[in-house]
Amino acid sequence: MGELACALCEEVQYIAIVGANKDRCDFYCIFRFKIENKMGKSFNDIVSSAPVVLVDYFAEWCGPCKALAPVLTDLKKELGDAVKIVKIDIDKNQALASKQQVQGVPTLVLYKNGTQVWRQSGVLPKHELIKLIQSHQ
Repeated sequence: MGELACALCEEVQYIAIVGANKDRCDFYCIFRFKIENKMGKSFNDIVSSAPVVLVDYFAEWCGPCKALAPVLTDLKKELGDAVKIVKIDIDKNQALASKQQVQGVPTLVLYKNGTQVWRQSGVLPKHELIKLIQSHQ
């Protein structure tokens, strides 16, 4: 199974945070790390790490997930630090996906100050995601 990695710095592990590795990249990097990794980050730490966090539960084999990936990259470019975007591969994080009751992919979940405020499965256009995120800032 292929890994998603930043095309510039090639950082790869398990969970992607779009734009997290700005020290090594001039572009919006996809940096991956495991839920309980050596840096001690937990899922709650991740969704509480910014005022607005959008989590994308995806799978490598999922066609709609692949279609959503560039939308999320464009969204991050447009909104910058107004949102943190986290991508979680459900096949590599099955326990977390089960605990979060992810039934299908892609599933998008929006957190504000660590609390879930919105959830939907399927692909949404960028303009709808922008409107959603701005309504929770």
